[in-house]
Amino acid sequence: MSKVYVTRKVPQSALDMFDGKVDWDVNPDDRVLDRDELLAAVADVDGLLPLLTDAIDAELFDAAPNLKIVANYAVGYNNIDVDEATKRGVLITNTPGVLTETTADLTWALLMSIARRIVEGDRFMRADKYVGWAPLLLLGSDVFGKTLGIVGIGQIGQAVARRAMGFNMKVLYSDMFQLAPVAEQLLNAEKVEMDELLQRADYVTMHVPLMEETHHLIGAEQFDMMKDDAYLINASRGPVIDEVALVEALANNKIKGAALDVFEDEPLMKPGLGDLDNVVVIPHLGSATIETRTSMANLAVNNILNFLGGDAPLTPVNPEVIG
Repeated sequence: MSKVYVTRKVPQSALDMFDGKVDWDVNPDDRVLDRDELLAAVADVDGLLPLLTDAIDAELFDAAPNLKIVANYAVGYNNIDVDEATKRGVLITNTPGVLTETTADLTWALLMSIARRIVEGDRFMRADKYVGWAPLLLLGSDVFGKTLGIVGIGQIGQAVARRAMGFNMKVLYSDMFQLAPVAEQLLNAEKVEMDELLQRADYVTMHVPLMEETHHLIGAEQFDMMKDDAYLINASRGPVIDEVALVEALANNKIKGAALDVFEDEPLMKPGLGDLDNVVVIPHLGSATIETRTSMANLAVNNILNFLGGDAPLTPVNPEVIG
């Protein structure tokens, strides 16, 4: 019977799908495995279900000579050396689609929270500072009718744009490809170069994968382009923003605020970021609903079971391995 290892607990209903089909084990502790623990755990496995926090590289493949499939518990796979996996004939899968709408919801929660100073207001109330309504108390920024800049118009970016329709927003987007004219018309969206997007948008939201070309896509130069009353929202990957430059931009009021679900050196924040009032920070909750995390786990498990059972995986990243 094939052996499968899961590097951290995921919804139990998904893990139960392994019963009777493969010999499986899961990290019993609710923490990231250290490197030696991970390498030891994969020594004789055929399938691996890791998280973004697990580096899947040549060293791991060397430690797991029987490994046939890695089913990443995420839509992104910047934690995996896909080229190395392909050279070794190891299939990589991910979990696209099932987290699109949930992540778009979270993006809007961040946007609204920073625009209307919700987190500041919550802290204000809990500190017993509220003594009554005041005309200038915690003034935020309007969202309705403003301009939304979306950097990366993939599935999540388009889902964010659809929600902007309800706020009568003009949507600018920057990407390598262009939406069909009918989609642009429906979303009130216009494709522009990134510099123009940064100069025109009231809200800039990031939805790009992490790769060499997107590392520090937003840095000091880009903050200088943005309006001083603009906001930056990031629910993609932390390193697409130069976090040191972001702290400086926020501290010096180069932009009005930021809302972040991800961080450059996760789980750490760059010094000074957490001291600022004009930033909302949350611990990578983009897909964190019961329904979505369960769907992600189901998809990852089904990818493993299908492939090890001789059937086609549902969401292969490197399908050339299958032949």
